[in-house]
Amino acid sequence: MTISEMLGQSGLLTLLGLGVVFAFIIILIFCMKLLQVLVHALKLDKNDPKATVKKAPAAPAATAVSAAKPAADAKAIVAAIAAAIREKESV
Repeated sequence: MTISEMLGQSGLLTLLGLGVVFAFIIILIFCMKLLQVLVHALKLDKNDPKATVKKAPAAPAATAVSAAKPAADAKAIVAAIAAAIREKESV
């Protein structure tokens, strides 16, 4: 067996391997899309858009409360950092 024959076989084997991997990825993507459609059709998905819309207004109310007391929050943060440093130094 000559060098050129071996290079030809290795090139063919490389292309065959790449083709098999590419085909598997295509089949995997197809199966995942099919599963997505099936789960959505059977209404098995946990992410309900109506539930996320109802929960969204709660976040601005929480920020409005925390914006009313920035000094208290800053003092709490400084106290937490100081306690963590003290605990770290004592170890």
